[in-house]
Order: sequence, then structure tokens, then C-alpha cells
Amino acid sequence: MAERDSNRLMDPKTGFCRQTGIYSCLRPPIPLPPISQPLSAAEFCFSIFNSTFTDGATTFSVNTTTGEALSYSQFVSQVRSLAYSLQQRYSLCQNDVAFILSPPSIHIPVVYFALLSLGIVVSPANPLSSNSEIAHQIQLSKPVVAFVTSETSHKIPSLAHGTILLDSAEFLSLLTQSNIVNGLTKSVKVNQSDTAAILYSSGTTGRVKGVMMTHRNLIARMTVIHHQNTNQGQGNEKPPRSVTFFTVPLFHVFGFFMLLAVFLLGNTVVLAERFDFEEMLRAVEKYKVTRMPVSPPLVVAFVKSNLTNNYDLSSLQGLRCGGAPLGNDIAMRFNEKFPNVLMVQ
Repeated sequence: MAERDSNRLMDPKTGFCRQTGIYSCLRPPIPLPPISQPLSAAEFCFSIFNSTFTDGATTFSVNTTTGEALSYSQFVSQVRSLAYSLQQRYSLCQNDVAFILSPPSIHIPVVYFALLSLGIVVSPANPLSSNSEIAHQIQLSKPVVAFVTSETSHKIPSLAHGTILLDSAEFLSLLTQSNIVNGLTKSVKVNQSDTAAILYSSGTTGRVKGVMMTHRNLIARMTVIHHQNTNQGQGNEKPPRSVTFFTVPLFHVFGFFMLLAVFLLGNTVVLAERFDFEEMLRAVEKYKVTRMPVSPPLVVAFVKSNLTNNYDLSSLQGLRCGGAPLGNDIAMRFNEKFPNVLMVQ
């Protein structure tokens, strides 16, 4: 009865209800998997990916700094191998927290998906953080293991299951277990209400805080993205594949979501270990980048830098700008300089 009353009081044009002071979405609801169904965010993405037209030879991720690349078939194989290896070699339990402190690399998506599939909580942090900042974050999330690099390992205190070096031969061996067959990996019942990730706030107000996200949070977001992508296609045709250069860090909530979405949609992600404007332009030309998330200062650089004249940027179709307001003057100057690139704020 209360819901019907609320619907009567809701403005059909805006979705605003005067009684509750709440705006409701006017679009029809998108069905989600039943909440009672055990399902990790990783397995949900795999289930959607398996129903797409993506070729296993398609490139999933590229490290423009090193030139390393992973195809979709290699990525899926490495995720399964790492999950199996972690079960066999480490006594990690479901709902344990894994701290990740590393620059962007093609290994990070593999680690994220393997941990999520095992019900282990993913907790990535900024590798440039100070020792005291890392100590605070570790105090918040209470990890039992850490995935680090040789450059960041000194920031991690002693943990119950130690640290795993992402740039070591031992870690690479975890990705190439050739004796895996279906059924050897122990089945893990991951509830959608379980915590999937602990991400960290920027500390704008007070100290940095740990933000807990459930598998259900991630599944809901990926369901919306999949629904939107499906509606863009014509009939059974898959929308054109995009190549996205990541200017957002993988430890940030935006980068974390985008990484899952890239896999879900069968697209390609281009990563750089350290951002450099000219290296980004070079990557756009080399890998035919079509899309890019940007901040207002980066848009200003596009407008003012003459370096943009030295590279073929014709593949670029759209920029999604966020994080802060973009001035109208800069937006107009960008549109004048790059009339074929759609700027979305």
C-alpha cells in the first residue's frame, strides 16, 4: 500500500517523490541473478564473456611500457592457473583479505579475477603511498597476504602468509600450471553478499577510509553495463570492439570497475606503468585507442600541447571526463581541435 501511495506521489517526468524526497529511476528495472544464488563477481563476468562473440586470440590487455600483451585465452588460462596455484600452495581461506601494492601491469587483472573467484577479498592500494599510509590501510583491511613488486615489498609488514612478488619467476610459475583440468580447483561457494573488495577513499575529509564492496555490488554494475552494451548492438551483432587507454589507476574504484567491464565486453585495455603524456599519445597511435577516461587537466594538455600534432590520433572516438568540473572554454577549444572526438562529462 505504501509503495502504491509513493508511486502516485512520484512525478512521472522526474521520478521525484514528494513524500519520501527520493528520486527513482524511470527506466524499466534490469533483472539481476537471484540473491540466493552463490555467485562471485568473477564467475558472473566469465558467464557473460562465454556467451559473447569474442575470439580467444583477441588482445585483452597491453602494457605499453614493456610491450607485454595478453590475449583473452591467455588471460582466462592464467586466472584459472593462479586460482588453482593459490589453493594448492597457500593456506588462504575464503573471506581472507589480499593486499595489492603494484604499478599497473598485465598481471593485476589476473590477480583480481583469481582472488574474486576464490572468495578472497581484493584490497589494492596506491604504490606511491608512504609507509605510514600503507600501515594505516593495512590496519583497516587486516590482510593475510600481499601481492607486491620488488620496489614496493619493503612497505609491507610481516603478514600471516607473507608476500608474493609479481615480478618474480615464482609468481610466473603460478600462472602456467599445465596439469590443471576441470574439477581440480576446489569449488568455492561465494555468496553475493560476501565482501569482494576493500578500496580506499582519497582522504579528502579526515583519514583514508576502507570502502567495502560486495560481489552483489559488482554484479549489479556489470549487469547494467552488459544490458547497455547489448542494446547498442543490431540484432545479434556485437557492438564494435573498443580499445581503452587507462589513465585511471587500477587501485581506484573507477579503474577497478572499468577493468571488470573491459573483460565483460570483450574489449582491449592499454596500461602504462607510469603515466606520461607523450607515451599516451604514442600508445593511441600504435594500438588504435578509441576511448579514454580523462581528468580536466589532461583535457587542458590535449588542447594546449603541440605534441598532439606529432601523432596519428584519428582512431580516438571519445573521452569521458570526470573528477572535477571542466570549464566551458576548454571544452569548446577541445571540440574545435578534435571535432571527431566525443567529449562526455
